[in-house]
Amino acid sequence: MHAATLMNPYFAVIFTSKLKQPATGYAEMAAKMEQLAKQQPGYLGIESARDTALGITISYWASEQAIKDWKNQLEHQLAQKLGREKWYQHYHVRVAKVEREYEFNHMDDVL
Repeated sequence: MHAATLMNPYFAVIFTSKLKQPATGYAEMAAKMEQLAKQQPGYLGIESARDTALGITISYWASEQAIKDWKNQLEHQLAQKLGREKWYQHYHVRVAKVEREYEFNHMDDVL
């Protein structure tokens, strides 16, 4: 899913990960967490890509407090625990403040 252009500034949580194999149940939990995140105050959007070597998920938030609230949400905490125990070989989380953005879209030129 492509996140819409947002009003600056906002915050991005960049989550990169490598899964253990097999990762039974991971895709279902990831889909559930995406739906739950969408219900959280301050949630702005998400973009995600995964191949066999690396997964990258970027979630967008209105404030650092919204990020903290999401991290501490009870169902999300359970998913984090299961991730450490069952699914992730490695992950890295980065939080960034987005102050500027731009994009190119070749399809904008097609009439």
